Amino acid sequence: MSTKARILEVTAALVAESPDGDVSTRAVCEAAGVGAPALYRHFGDKEGLLSAVVDHGWDKYLATKRDRAPGTDPVQDLRDGWDTHVEFALHNPNLFRLMHSPAMRTPPAAALESHRILTGDLQRAAEQGKLRLAPELAAQIIMSANVGVALMLVSRPATFTDESVSRRVRDSVHTMVFTPDVMAAPTATPDPSTPDPSTPEADTSGTSGTVATSGTVATTEADEFRLPATAARLNALLRQAPAPVLSPAEDALLTEWLNRISNAPRS
Repeated sequence: MSTKARILEVTAALVAESPDGDVSTRAVCEAAGVGAPALYRHFGDKEGLLSAVVDHGWDKYLATKRDRAPGTDPVQDLRDGWDTHVEFALHNPNLFRLMHSPAMRTPPAAALESHRILTGDLQRAAEQGKLRLAPELAAQIIMSANVGVALMLVSRPATFTDESVSRRVRDSVHTMVFTPDVMAAPTATPDPSTPDPSTPEADTSGTSGTVATSGTVATTEADEFRLPATAARLNALLRQAPAPVLSPAEDALLTEWLNRISNAPRS
């Protein structure tokens, strides 16, 4: 094992074992059996060392994402991606807190790659007409919420004790970024003993009009987001065109218009 690799492995172990996730360069040098000049030669300073440790740890996690073949349903891939992100944080709390520490002035390369993978999955969703927003904005919303939930779970475990918190926040955020028909689709096999609320037989209130009203509300909601979803899809499909169909200036203008339509605030 090279000196650099040994320093990385030792630092990663010390970070994992530390009560607060912090380590000193002196402790690293002593554990790795190297002098301070060797550490600074390979990593520049402590921030450079910790950034390399984060990339080293996350590289193992991202390897599973790089190697996975995209599924036919990008929405399910995004659900799974959220869950594995939180699971990684729970298994590596100090590393996760370090990655998102304000002390890390330069974002680790792993964080940027994770964001690119998320945006790519959202791009696929937009191409299928399943996204209400432009992929870039949707990625910012999802990543902010995903990281926030994970940080709370690893930093405040005594407060955030309900195991359903992550799933509930995930579904709420996905409701914001995906089209209504996507979120209305069943994600699990329904219980046959549970009446289907869309049928008259399921109306236990004695007023069959309740079902019709619910359906009208759902239709109205779907109509409200048809235009932004169409704009997001067109934008995504144009990026996949094998040859440019517009001039650079036209492309920039159309992209601005489509992003404005898909990303406009809605009540």
